[in-house]
Amino acid sequence: MVTIGDVARAAGVSRSTASYALSGKRSISADVRRKVEDAVRELGYTPNAGARALATSRTNVIALLGQFFDDEFAPAMLQYILGITNRARALGYDTLFVSEDDGASALRRISDSRMVDGFVLLNVSERDERLEPLRTAAQPGALVGLPGETDGFDVFDLDFAAAGRLMVERLHDLGHRELALVSQPEHVLERGGAYVSRLADAARDRADELGVRLHHLFGASGQPEIGRDLHALLDAHPDVTGLLLNNEAAAAALPTVLQSRGLASPDDLSVIGRYSDDFARTFSLPFSAIDSAADELGRRAVEHLVSRITGTADADTYVVDLIAPVIDDRGSIAAPSRK
Repeated sequence: MVTIGDVARAAGVSRSTASYALSGKRSISADVRRKVEDAVRELGYTPNAGARALATSRTNVIALLGQFFDDEFAPAMLQYILGITNRARALGYDTLFVSEDDGASALRRISDSRMVDGFVLLNVSERDERLEPLRTAAQPGALVGLPGETDGFDVFDLDFAAAGRLMVERLHDLGHRELALVSQPEHVLERGGAYVSRLADAARDRADELGVRLHHLFGASGQPEIGRDLHALLDAHPDVTGLLLNNEAAAAALPTVLQSRGLASPDDLSVIGRYSDDFARTFSLPFSAIDSAADELGRRAVEHLVSRITGTADADTYVVDLIAPVIDDRGSIAAPSRK
């Protein structure tokens, strides 16, 4: 049977360092952590969960509460799930995935059963019904998604407001003065998807400051509706030289729309999207984009949750960790060729 000592030797570190890298009890450099994780995977090491539970009164299980919506791209959610489960496994925790519609009741039931050590909540909305039972739960939690009220919660999300500003600023600096933003459907915002308004409001405000005209469309979430929406947008605003996409369906449909109109990017239309790198690869999208950072958000959420579970985090201090957006330039942005 593979032991923690075997992992330490394979990674070239001490037994205690290997243990800390897996438990999250102490800060370990990223390089050392990767070596330990590589050794765990190579050797197939599995911590003795039964012995650890007896010694620590912990189950070494994290509950992952997800919410799936018909109008959202399911593979995008899977990237968050993979980021969380992979990091949890590397730290010695199994994951209990829960996707039932009544997330608040599920959280209460699981918390009362003491079957998990903590919770990660995915797809958190502005007024999420799961927040109140989490606040009173015996176990700690971490949120992936920014709610309207953050007091008492550890929160991890992309900085959508900064993303909106960055999109506008990049195209303004290249000389664009009329842009269009395609957001998720309006009902996503109505059910609490505040990330839609955070990006749109910040983009609009920055455009106003810079003297850029910005048209805003709540696009459909699937074909063929989103294709028709894009055609209508471009018909209505023929002087638009830059397109901002906070809608995965729009990004997937745009290559066909541009081809049918005899347009090319960036020659005729500069494009910046906001979606995951995996989404871009799935649909072979050529557009520059801000990565949704799903894997990084999952990693950060799990690492901080484990520090809560093990008692190494400051019990009285909560974090709101917003990842700064970065545009991956894939060649779809340039100075406008027409006014």
